[in-house]
Amino acid sequence: SLLTIALLSLGACAAPPAPAAGSAAPPAPPAPPAGNKAATNGVGSTPAQRHVISVSQAEEIIAAAVKEANTVIPENIAIVDPSGMLVAFHRMDNAFPGSIDISIKKARTTVLFNGAYSTADLTAAAQGPLYGVEETNGGLVVFGGGLPLYKNDYLIGGIGVSGGSVDQDVQVVKAAVAWFSNTTLAAY
Repeated sequence: SLLTIALLSLGACAAPPAPAAGSAAPPAPPAPPAGNKAATNGVGSTPAQRHVISVSQAEEIIAAAVKEANTVIPENIAIVDPSGMLVAFHRMDNAFPGSIDISIKKARTTVLFNGAYSTADLTAAAQGPLYGVEETNGGLVVFGGGLPLYKNDYLIGGIGVSGGSVDQDVQVVKAAVAWFSNTTLAAY
């Protein structure tokens, strides 16, 4: 058929060429640098090497954030995996709807920089050499309320909280991360 011919001409159905006799196998990807456990989530890693927050872990962290937010203000809470993809989201009753997207972007911002920054850390950086960074990657958020999530030194995700003032968002996100840091939710 015409489709088969098109696919064959593109090489989509062709088997990969056999290595020439005596040629060596392609080199393995380099090992991640020592001390940079976040690198195991990157290109060239296998599923067994990846450390990603589970939905059940995310839901428990959200519950801790909600508990703290109940003492402050209704919040929107987002949890993403190390690549910035949404794992779980919770909008508390009466939480400001304009903050839904902001909470997701706060969580994404922390992991897009490999967990090296909280969103508050980027506030100062965005004024200097990183001026304009918030306009990249589909929009980043460079004010407080987002933190990376680590377990056993592995970056497993990020959390973003939005709906109150920056100080209120920071209070809630710090309480959720502190709770998570003191649990045994992730057994790697």
